[in-house]
Amino acid sequence: MNTEKVCAASSGTVQWESIDFSRCNQSVRRLQARIVKAQREGKRGRVKALQWLLTHSFSAKAMAVKRVTGNQGSKTAGVDREIWKSPAAKSTAILSLRRRGYKALPLRRVHIPKSNGKMRPLGIPTMKDRAMQALYLMALEPIAETLADRNSYGFRPMRATADAIEQCFSSLSRKVCAEWVLEGDIKGCFDNISHDWLMEYIPLDISILKEWLKAGFMEGNAFFPTEEGTPQGGIISPVLANMTLDGLEFELNKFKQKHKVNMVRYADDFIITGASKEVLENDIKPCVEKFLKVRGLELSLDKTRITHIDEGFDFLGQNVRKFGGKMIIKPSKKNVKAFLDKVRGIIKGQGETRQLNLIRQLNPIIQGWANYHQHVVSKETFASVDKEIWKCLWHWAKRRHPNKGNRWVRGKYFKSIGSQNWVFMANEALPGDKEKGWRLVKAGYIPIRRHIKIRAEANPFDRQWEVYFEERFLRKIGRKLEGRMWLRKLWWNQNGKCVDCGLDITEEAGWHVHHVIPKYLGGKDIISNMVMLHPDCHRQKHALKSGVEPAHANGL
Repeated sequence: MNTEKVCAASSGTVQWESIDFSRCNQSVRRLQARIVKAQREGKRGRVKALQWLLTHSFSAKAMAVKRVTGNQGSKTAGVDREIWKSPAAKSTAILSLRRRGYKALPLRRVHIPKSNGKMRPLGIPTMKDRAMQALYLMALEPIAETLADRNSYGFRPMRATADAIEQCFSSLSRKVCAEWVLEGDIKGCFDNISHDWLMEYIPLDISILKEWLKAGFMEGNAFFPTEEGTPQGGIISPVLANMTLDGLEFELNKFKQKHKVNMVRYADDFIITGASKEVLENDIKPCVEKFLKVRGLELSLDKTRITHIDEGFDFLGQNVRKFGGKMIIKPSKKNVKAFLDKVRGIIKGQGETRQLNLIRQLNPIIQGWANYHQHVVSKETFASVDKEIWKCLWHWAKRRHPNKGNRWVRGKYFKSIGSQNWVFMANEALPGDKEKGWRLVKAGYIPIRRHIKIRAEANPFDRQWEVYFEERFLRKIGRKLEGRMWLRKLWWNQNGKCVDCGLDITEEAGWHVHHVIPKYLGGKDIISNMVMLHPDCHRQKHALKSGVEPAHANGL
């Protein structure tokens, strides 16, 4: 293979529509696999050389621009108010990703609400800074995955909260397991990481990393410098935070055999098991505090506590507790309350909307919440949640028709389908929809399935694990498309890839169904006339057909 041809930076002009993203992805993946191999062999010089090749390659730059223009934040601008929507803007952006002369702009500071009622600061980088972070992340992530703690699950590819919860079960469920748990939370993790530590130990181009760390942020018309922490909202920030905390599990392994110490971490939230309260208080907690102090971090006093497994604890929205020696993991009361409050707020705020619109608004929320909890003991909770939602919908329907009786209201909004009664259902469809008779999803419809935890040593950038990850992905996407056989068949016919760019169609990337022959030209709703595309590819295809670019490069 001609490495120079694949990896050399492009010059001149680029046509966005003519880029072979499938080939670009293959080139990037090959280099990432080589970085993993060199890292495992301890060849630091070769790792740096391969990182340089990747970050200067046209393939990686094209993939970086595609990532930041195809995700949910692609329509949110930074301080320069610039977004890349048109093919011309994206083509120009690829050529602008150069190390020489690069200067990161300040982040645009916004505040988003937290679950405890407080506000979380979020920094929004410019599109160019996001693309540069995505580019250098491709070179850093293979190293991060190779060096990562075995039981770290947050912000890592192919890992999820369900893996962390399953590891909690493995570490605490048996009679011989530890019975005491240290619930740890790091105070302002992203905001307080030492810049000196990051620049000394993160294997990345120091001058580029320094640009991001010292960029500062704009709030209103005022500029604020940053002397510590990583920018929340940056693409690369989660990986920097993970690499900062990696190594803690290794430090705790010296207590593992004697004191039954096991660690499960998801981002900056973690639990550590121990044989006794004294061990956790006198040995483990000081060890953790010492590890964090070097990195400029400290434990949050109000969120860090030691509990017995019979008392139970909440972790990642689940309650983990033993009842009479038997481990039961179920949705936490706090999580259920937050979910129901959200649903009630939507229903009460939609007093004048059509039933169909309300169903379409609620279904993704209910489905997503139930999917999250379907791997634990949730059946009774699902039934309870469905009952509470029904009560709220009944009051909603009654308020709309105060002069009508209960029987009339039930007949208008609730149907009987087979053995199912009181199904909240609208016998209509929105313009362009082929489905009629939309019904509200019930959490109780979601089957309970035990999650198969990912193998701790599995690395998605290592070629020896390729088949393993393909099998896991096929199982996951198969369950995602369960009940929609026509969509599942479409996905299989395309070998799980977008027919436009050739990249994998995943749950994270999302998909749209595109009609090859448009319906207004007589195209039919049949599988032979439909293909699955990434949302961004779908928008681009329609823009090209109409001859009009989606939006100006610098517009909002």
